[in-house]
Amino acid sequence: MTSEPTSESIPETSEQELAERGSNRSQRPQSQAFREFVGADWAPRTEPDVTREPVADHAARRRDAISAAFSGERLVVPAGPLKVRSNDTDYRFRPHSAFAHLTGLGTDEEPDAVLVLHPEEIGHEAVLYFRPLAGRDTEEFYADSRYGEFWVGARPTPAELETRTGLRCAHIDELPDAIAKDAGQVQLRVVPGSDTAVEALVERIRGESAEEADAALAEALSELRLIKDEWEVEQLRAAVAASAEGFADIVRSLPTAVAHPRGERVIEGVFGAKAREEGNGIGYDTIAAAGDHATTLHWIRNDGAVRAGELVLVDAGVEVDSLYTADITRTLPVDGTFTDIQRTIYTAVLDAADAAFAVARPGLKFRDLHTAALEVLAERLEQWGLLPVEASVAITPEGQQHRRWMPHGTSHHLGLDVHDCAQARREMYLDAELVPGMVFTIEPGLYFKADDLAVPEAYRGIGVRIEDDVLVTADGVENLSAALPRRPEDVEAWMASLAR
Repeated sequence: MTSEPTSESIPETSEQELAERGSNRSQRPQSQAFREFVGADWAPRTEPDVTREPVADHAARRRDAISAAFSGERLVVPAGPLKVRSNDTDYRFRPHSAFAHLTGLGTDEEPDAVLVLHPEEIGHEAVLYFRPLAGRDTEEFYADSRYGEFWVGARPTPAELETRTGLRCAHIDELPDAIAKDAGQVQLRVVPGSDTAVEALVERIRGESAEEADAALAEALSELRLIKDEWEVEQLRAAVAASAEGFADIVRSLPTAVAHPRGERVIEGVFGAKAREEGNGIGYDTIAAAGDHATTLHWIRNDGAVRAGELVLVDAGVEVDSLYTADITRTLPVDGTFTDIQRTIYTAVLDAADAAFAVARPGLKFRDLHTAALEVLAERLEQWGLLPVEASVAITPEGQQHRRWMPHGTSHHLGLDVHDCAQARREMYLDAELVPGMVFTIEPGLYFKADDLAVPEAYRGIGVRIEDDVLVTADGVENLSAALPRRPEDVEAWMASLAR
């Protein structure tokens, strides 16, 4: 082992040298001759045929709603920056959900953009600040691997974005002066956790922390998404339909998955391919959990074998280009047929889900869905002799013994985020009444781990979850994911039909 270098042996390094380390692999020409040559002799750009997007009117109404809630204040809603994956490679960009909701802009569009609602005498003027397409005579065109047209393709012009969104657009360089206007006289809020650079800029302008004010804006933007408009429902229908196709592909892939030592990865990959073909990608990391892995609620390692005779729990959703995502779970018998004990456990979960469906209607409290499902599961666990107390005692706040095998919630809102509206107040979420336009999941489960000595050996290593996406209507609910079979006999028949 060599000795550590002493301070005398470390060569001095200039600040300039340190700054250039990030580009020490670059062979980019620096000559003026090259710059002149690369910027010349390009055909005129073909103007893209852009029109006002269908979402634009809906986004305008959403902005009006948030404007009314914060009259006279300046609201800053960043899309967020690109995030480094490693060295000079970024993650695929996805804008902050609040930005997407208020602008209608979706996949891979406008990193670093910022929507600002400037207060006016009545309402607000919404302005989109972004980095527009650079000329071919600029260094950005050929040298900037993050934003340059040579590297990532052409960016939109202000005129294009204005046509598509109906928003006035301005260069991102104008942002500091724009939000500093009337500093100290106008309340300034920024969406927290969206863009640290923009948040720091806002903080400097305010001169003081305003965490509560910013949190109130995030809360209001989250609650704005609790009721979906007709355009959002269309997007969710598309996401669910694409996801159903992905589940069919999974069934077709099961023989390959069984033959592969990491068959869970086969399932994950098949669904991911469908998600990229039909949408932006997956809405969240796919859970492809075979055997005992299905008893781990968020199993996303997906590195296990898929074995005949066992179950595989797949929790997956396609995110469409508008960023709305499905969230569906099906638990499948790998060889196409449930064993008796698998069917018994599966049926208990299905009955719990059906109980939640049966009570779901406008006026019901959101948390009551959970209660309805857990009452069924507690009763079934009592019948099987697994509870140390009666089901009626277990479901009391002082009991809860049944939660050993069903530890998660039964429902969550769904939309731009898989757990949408997560920053809404409790009285607007868990304690709120269902109203038409809400979209959420119903997803009870039972999970008996392989080393759980509180259950018979036959139960161990079996995890079952059934999850559907639900739209509240005027007189009840619609199961958006009903095209995917749920009853065990229907699951078996469906799988058999896809195996032919």
